[in-house]
Amino acid sequence: MQKLAFPPYHFRLKNSENNTLIFDRIRKKFIVLTPEEWVRQHVVNFLVEDKKYPLSLIQVEKEIKLLDTKKRYDIVVFNPDGSIFLIVECKAYSVGINQATFDQIARYNLQLKAQLLMVTNGLNHYYCTMDYEQERYDFLRELPDYERAK
Repeated sequence: MQKLAFPPYHFRLKNSENNTLIFDRIRKKFIVLTPEEWVRQHVVNFLVEDKKYPLSLIQVEKEIKLLDTKKRYDIVVFNPDGSIFLIVECKAYSVGINQATFDQIARYNLQLKAQLLMVTNGLNHYYCTMDYEQERYDFLRELPDYERAK
């Protein structure tokens, strides 16, 4: 797999029926290793290992209902009170980040009302804070550590 713009992490990999699988520490099971899953697992490790976000507050690949359609978000980090702190949209490293990507996460956020957004393809990372009064997002240089964010 492609080297990504994250620190190096140790992953549990195994082969099964001609597929490489990667262990997801959030879902507690092996998942087929696709380019998008490679990015997603790096983000999970980045949040937990580097930014010190509690594992217990992170969800991966959950379904939400938007209008009359069902969508799946990649990663959500909750606040201890159950509100949503961060939504992460992961793309495969071969997929460019563009306005459509930001539109996608903005649609999810209409329902979820997160404080922060992160969009990444593993090579480029974008972080935004939400300004609901002005109806816009403001870009950040980096994602805050969990303790600084609270």
